[in-house]
Amino acid sequence: MSALFEPFKLKGATLRNRIAVPPMCQYMAVDGMVNDWHHVHYAQIARGGAGLVIVEATAVSPEGRITPGCTGIWNDEQAKAFAPTVAAIKAAGAVPGIQIAHAGRKASAHRPWEGDDHIAEGDARGWQTIAPSPIEFGAHLPKVPRAMTLDDIARVREDFVAAAKRALDAGFEWLELHFAHGYLGQSFFSEHSNQRNDAYGGNLENRSRFLLETLAAVRKVWPEHLPLTARFGVIEYDGRDEQTLAESIELAKGFKREGLDMLGVSVGFSTPAARVPWAPAFLAPLAQKVRRAVGLPVSSAWGIGTPELAERCVASEQLDLVMVGRAHLANPHWPYFAAQELKVERAAWTLPAPYAHWLERYKVG
Repeated sequence: MSALFEPFKLKGATLRNRIAVPPMCQYMAVDGMVNDWHHVHYAQIARGGAGLVIVEATAVSPEGRITPGCTGIWNDEQAKAFAPTVAAIKAAGAVPGIQIAHAGRKASAHRPWEGDDHIAEGDARGWQTIAPSPIEFGAHLPKVPRAMTLDDIARVREDFVAAAKRALDAGFEWLELHFAHGYLGQSFFSEHSNQRNDAYGGNLENRSRFLLETLAAVRKVWPEHLPLTARFGVIEYDGRDEQTLAESIELAKGFKREGLDMLGVSVGFSTPAARVPWAPAFLAPLAQKVRRAVGLPVSSAWGIGTPELAERCVASEQLDLVMVGRAHLANPHWPYFAAQELKVERAAWTLPAPYAHWLERYKVG
């Protein structure tokens, strides 16, 4: 039996396999509202056979969007608009998840194919960004954010709580907090972006405070029987890797104490000077270190696009779930392709009958 096609149970959610579709921003929303693009996109991917489909980074407030095209869940109308998407994912046999996020100093940017840079000052489409400290990311994102006050911190924490409640009302059964990729949560943790001298900056305990408080607040409103997860950058590739990884493991232990059920292991992306060693599944060994040190299930993405590699990551216990992103964009039925490559028995994978009939009946070769 393929390890990749074994079911995976976390709390009250049972995934039909270890294949997950990670959040991939579509930048097609209007005023945060999902539309036909999203409904068709997520339904199509869910029908492909993945066990878990996580909807893209969805902002907890207007200022938390990466771009004007990002989805939002800061009001009830937006939450209701997700209902057809959630229903389609569930009808296809996948668990519906959503990632809630605040982009911090990386907000107010153009969509990637329109420049991937900050919207210019004075352009009505942009907005004031906020962050732990008034430090710009640099490179293509030069805006200096406004340093958050304690009231700002409390407000954003409650924005995450309200977003979690709406996600539950919309029918989502898996919640991921976006604490990675140089966005707001990661910015509090990283010394590249946090130079505060109060309870939210300085030593590891203080730099971890916003993330742990936000997780604890969300945990109180998110049902215990449903998975609560987070994506976090455990390493920056900035020359201080051992120290950053050690601190990240300590933070992950705190996540576990506050009720986190799974950690998505990623890169911090807090500085444009980072030298990321891009390679297939390059984060899987780090994820395994975190898994062993913390005792939490782990997932990861980045370069896990072949069935053989995905199988190896799960079978070797580096990852509990493989996040297969771009390969799903290229082939929404990637799980079917993986099953064929790995010679998995028909009973272990699913495909809609209108597709399965023709694909199985008229195999070539």
